[in-house]
Amino acid sequence: MCSRYPANQRGVSLIEVLVSVLVLSFGLLGLAALQTNALRNNQSSFQRTVAVMLTYYITDAIRIDRTNIASYSMGKTCTVPSSGSGLAPSNQKKWLEAIQSNMGDTACGQITCNTNDCTVTIFWNDERAIGGRTEQQLEMRTRI
Repeated sequence: MCSRYPANQRGVSLIEVLVSVLVLSFGLLGLAALQTNALRNNQSSFQRTVAVMLTYYITDAIRIDRTNIASYSMGKTCTVPSSGSGLAPSNQKKWLEAIQSNMGDTACGQITCNTNDCTVTIFWNDERAIGGRTEQQLEMRTRI
């Protein structure tokens, strides 16, 4: 079957290919943006998980040294103290070193202990967070 106007059909398949390549490229750009956001969220989730593990670490150390519970109290500090004498200063030093090595040099810790319970707070900068606050904190209260 011959067409009367074969010249009108020239280049149509080329335009279809160009449109499909354009649609595919937008899809790939969207996929790359999705992957970037997933990596950011994964980093934020990792930091929060580390914060939880480190709060459990110090509360377990306090439970072991229950008789010296008052010596574990310390205000918000971002500098690792020199190791003093005794188990409490040594545990605090190791805890703050672990916080800063896992969560950055600006991460801080705070411990407030009463007779039977302690509140442990970790502060860190989640600069890679998507659309949230960059200053994060995790507070855990536990009965010793």
